[in-house]
Amino acid sequence: MTSTQPAMAPERDAQAVLSLRAVSKSFGAVRALTDVDLDVRRGEVTALLGDNGAGKSTLVKILSGVHPADSGTIEFDGAQVSISSPTAARDLGIATVYQDLALCDNLDVVANLFLGREAGRLVLSEELMEEQAWELLRQLSAKLPSLRTPVAGLSGGQRQTVAIARSLVGEPSVVILDEPTAALGVEQTAEVLNLIERLRERGHAILLITHNMADVRAVADHAVVLRLGRNNGSFVVAEVTSEEIVAAITGATDNTVSRRAARAAQPAVAGEPATPRSGTEEPAP
Repeated sequence: MTSTQPAMAPERDAQAVLSLRAVSKSFGAVRALTDVDLDVRRGEVTALLGDNGAGKSTLVKILSGVHPADSGTIEFDGAQVSISSPTAARDLGIATVYQDLALCDNLDVVANLFLGREAGRLVLSEELMEEQAWELLRQLSAKLPSLRTPVAGLSGGQRQTVAIARSLVGEPSVVILDEPTAALGVEQTAEVLNLIERLRERGHAILLITHNMADVRAVADHAVVLRLGRNNGSFVVAEVTSEEIVAAITGATDNTVSRRAARAAQPAVAGEPATPRSGTEEPAP
C-alpha cells in the first residue's frame, strides 16, 4: 500500500536545543495536553500551529515556567531540566515574547530594553545602556526613529521589535514568539519577519506560535501541529504543501472524503475491477 502521508520531520534531532517528550497537562477535568513531543533546533524556526484550544498557549506557559507539566520530560542541551518559574526559564536560556508584548508605554526604547536589568549599581549608566541598545538593534537590522522615543509613539511593528530585542538582552538560546504578526499591517509584518530571519542568523532556536500560514511559509523550517492537545503532525515546511498542514490543523486528513480518495488512488488487485468512485458508476467492460 502506498503511503499518502506528507513528509514528516525526524522524531529526534541531535541538534535540538530544546526537546519535549510525552508532556501532559490537565486543569481539573480538562486535559489540555496529552503526550506532546516537540523539538526546537538551533538556527531554525519551528512553527507551532493549531486551532483555538489546541494547547499552544498551555505549552508555551510550560516552557516559560508559568505552569508546571504534570508528566513527561523536558531536555535543554541534552540535559533533563525542570522549569519551575519564569526566572528559571530565563536563567536556563528561554525567552518568551507574549502577544501583549508587556511594554511600558511611558518609557523610551532604552528603558524598556533594560527594564529590570539596568546597567550600574548606585547610578544608572545611561550611556552604556544606550550603546548596548544601538549595538543590539544594529545586529537585528531594526528600524527605529530614536532610542529615546517613548514606546507609545511607535508603530505596532516597531513595538514588536522592541519586545523581541528586549528578550535578547540575556543572550537566550531559545526565543518563543507568541503571534508576533497578529494585527499588524503588511509592511509591519514584513519588518517582524525580517527580524525573525536575523534571529535565525544569530543562531537562536525560534519557536513561532502563529495562525498565519503565509508567515510559516516565509520563515519556518519545521511545523509542529497540535490538535485537541495532542501531536497531529510534524513537517519539514519545504517538503509539504500548505493544504497538508492545514489538513493536520483541522483534522481533515481523517474524514469520509479523504478515505474515499485514498481508496480510489489504490491500484486494483490483479484479476479484480477497480473500485467504482460512486454507486452509480459501473466498471468498464
